[in-house]
Amino acid sequence: MKEQNEVLYYKVCSSMMLNILWLSNRGQLIQDHLKEMFSIIYTPTEGDAIQNFSRLFRKPEGLFLNIEDQDRIHDNMSRWGSPEDIDYIVVTDGEEILGIGDQGVGGILISIAKLVLTTLCAGIHPARTLAVVLDCGTDNEELLNDELYLGLRRHRVRGKDYDQFVDKFVQSARRLYPRAYIHFEDFGLENARRLLDKYRSHMACFNDDVQGTGCVTLAAVMAGLHVSKLKLTDMRMVIFGSGTAGTGIADMVRDAIAADSGKSKEDAAKQIWCVDKPGLLMKSHGDHLTHGQVEYARDDKEWEGKEHNDLLSVIKEVKPHVLIGTSTKPKAFTEGVVKEMARHVDRPIIFPLSNPTRLHEADPKDLNDWTKGKALIATGSPFPPVEYDGKKYDVSECNNSEVFPAIGLGAVLSRSRLLSDKMLVAAVKALADQSPALKDPDKGLLPDVVEVRELSVQIAKAVIKQAVEEDLATEKGIPEKDDDLDAWVREQMWAPRYRELKRVDKETNQK
Repeated sequence: MKEQNEVLYYKVCSSMMLNILWLSNRGQLIQDHLKEMFSIIYTPTEGDAIQNFSRLFRKPEGLFLNIEDQDRIHDNMSRWGSPEDIDYIVVTDGEEILGIGDQGVGGILISIAKLVLTTLCAGIHPARTLAVVLDCGTDNEELLNDELYLGLRRHRVRGKDYDQFVDKFVQSARRLYPRAYIHFEDFGLENARRLLDKYRSHMACFNDDVQGTGCVTLAAVMAGLHVSKLKLTDMRMVIFGSGTAGTGIADMVRDAIAADSGKSKEDAAKQIWCVDKPGLLMKSHGDHLTHGQVEYARDDKEWEGKEHNDLLSVIKEVKPHVLIGTSTKPKAFTEGVVKEMARHVDRPIIFPLSNPTRLHEADPKDLNDWTKGKALIATGSPFPPVEYDGKKYDVSECNNSEVFPAIGLGAVLSRSRLLSDKMLVAAVKALADQSPALKDPDKGLLPDVVEVRELSVQIAKAVIKQAVEEDLATEKGIPEKDDDLDAWVREQMWAPRYRELKRVDKETNQK
């Protein structure tokens, strides 16, 4: 449908959301309807399509660039319009797709899917977006041995040649579409953080795996801290699973602590303990630490004589208020771990975020039972409410779609030169301010994703205001008053409407 009639495609998706809202106003269950919609336009359906991309291929959509043909990058990109035509670019190299790993050139579909969400959730005009895949080869042997595979039939290029390829893409994008916002998606563990750090001080760019997950998780944490009457600057957090998502969450929390307290980022990082396969990250791990893990490695002297090779030992020593799972290790949050945490804090904040559901670190029902209904829970996938002693508790889903489209909308509308840490924190606070738990502690820590269009307005406004305050916004005439800014944002959000047809007399018609 999307290929044949784009307006109808988005109209159907939007209508489903409106129907869900209509049902919710009448007290009917809506979770299954919402889950059905997102599962069709995104994961898991999108994951299946990506895995079978070469076999299901009908016609190209998006921009395909390959590392063996770098001289054509600029020319190929230039065919997508004039400098004013592109607002939002999503680019991937296909190495770490949706938890299914290296999918090579099939990664173009994740770029397309993310752009669908930016349109559906935040009103980014679909004709002003560009999906890109950087084909560097693949280490997926199944694809390499598949005669139908459409990408480069070689193992992934890495090192200097890879960096040169990515840089040629970035520089071409900046020259051809200087006002475009660049969204990096599903790059591998070795490259995701490194590339973000390389470019974010020079242009407005974003990595959803690093920053999007961090933003939505921090918003849920802030809501949980409000319920537990604890300040962010006093919080202790343990993150189990220190890959791209885990360290991205750590970075967002660290930046928020630094912004609120005036602490240096180095000092703020001391409130976060990161655990991975070898146990607690230690400085003695040296070269085994990734680029994103280095800042969170603890001094060995600090843990001399203390056990730190497993999660339970770290929980006993740290006594955290918040426990986050991004490990993809199912059932890692055991009854012993959870009860040990609950011994030291009244309202433990526990987020098993690994996807898909079978890889969750714990079932919300178990967390609720083991803490006697005191745990504040958010997950990486939808779960029904849980109950303890006759009392129901809503389990929130940490869905990146509630935040990354709105951040992009704010950056696009303000034409911000950069996407700063303070702009991200502003987005987080705007989302946290909409938490149902602020009014009722038994409600979810995050708003339902069905409210995402309205959420996007509020988040985009916060991002724009911060961009103006930091003198990063280059768009002229941004309204200063909140009501005027609200109307200004809404007016520029695209909606799937057919243009009105007008009758034209044959004599006056001009070709």
